[in-house]
Amino acid sequence: MIAVRIETKEALEEAFRIRKDVFIDEQGTPEDEEYDEFDTLDTAEHILVLDEEKAVGTARWRIVEGEGKFERICILASHRKLGIGNLIVHKLEELAIKKGITNVKLHGQVQAEGFYHKLGYETRSDVFMEDGIPHVLMRKKLPETFQNASS
Repeated sequence: MIAVRIETKEALEEAFRIRKDVFIDEQGTPEDEEYDEFDTLDTAEHILVLDEEKAVGTARWRIVEGEGKFERICILASHRKLGIGNLIVHKLEELAIKKGITNVKLHGQVQAEGFYHKLGYETRSDVFMEDGIPHVLMRKKLPETFQNASS
């Protein structure tokens, strides 16, 4: 499996299909709250995880007030517990570092808080509701250069 930066509208549509399956159909997020002004190739960097030719995970990130914000991280139910979450977060971190960003944050679902802790993220807020789902603000300081976890 590989994580790739989305560069075409067709690939972005694949990401939207995954987000619809996970956030709208599975978790009940209202469709009008799932998609926003950052769902373009110009306003955020988006990634896809590919299993062979099949898109199975996605996320996006953008720079907000000088720090990276990781958003819309999701994996199809059929491909969870296979290490794809690690792959996604590491790819987002790599993209941020390449842009000179070393402070990143995300709004993690409470049920995924332990997963993010294992990746070095610290919880920095009380629980808050976002799209009807409990979340916490999490932050991490990244190194100044990207180090591939497999080397």
